[in-house]
Amino acid sequence: MDRLITIDIFSELFAQGGMTVTEKMYADFRRYAELLCEWNEKINLTAITDPEGIAVKHFYDSVYPFTLVPPAENASLIDVGTGAGFPSVPLKIYRRDIKLTLLDSLNKRVNFLAAVSDELALGAECIHGRAEESGRYIKDGNPLRERFEAASARAVASLKELCEYCLPFVRVGGRFYALKGKNGLNELSESKAAVNTLGGRVGEVKEYDLPNGDERVLIVIEKVKSTPQKYPRNSGQMKKKPL
Repeated sequence: MDRLITIDIFSELFAQGGMTVTEKMYADFRRYAELLCEWNEKINLTAITDPEGIAVKHFYDSVYPFTLVPPAENASLIDVGTGAGFPSVPLKIYRRDIKLTLLDSLNKRVNFLAAVSDELALGAECIHGRAEESGRYIKDGNPLRERFEAASARAVASLKELCEYCLPFVRVGGRFYALKGKNGLNELSESKAAVNTLGGRVGEVKEYDLPNGDERVLIVIEKVKSTPQKYPRNSGQMKKKPL
């Protein structure tokens, strides 16, 4: 079974968003889709395994938002709670200049990501760890805290929780890219105090539809000052006393 639609259809799909796909990109996307489905038989990576679903809901949906507010050339980016590698692995395939770090709390998924990185020569740094621990302030220094020019997350957590997980990784002057569903604007209105507390400022907000009609919102948080040392807290504290 083909794991990805043909190059002609795939290229036409991406062209709807003004994106050009080379033969090398397509070959990498195709191999990624194959690895995703192969590994998905052993560990739970995704419920979306049909060729069109992978193309639209995983690949297009991962790359297109970053064409609306592009990361700088050669930007360092950490994908927090990356799961099966979305959105950052498709972005790296499309933007090879990105310096990519993948962070996930499940070691089996990190092993999958390392295999994808090796197979596609992505040069990604794959880290097994929880976001609230990996981004924590450490007196003697944390090599991940405020190191990156960009952070991304396409997760089901609320925006205020995602900001607490992700903004500690972003250096002042950098950006946090939150990829949200159609309720993203509602979450944004409830998150402005948290954004400010964590050293952020709401930047660009882009509403768009996928080619299949699904509604999406890209929320870009700009890092304007250092995150206070006590953040991020553990997940229990976040839920008990949300910002």
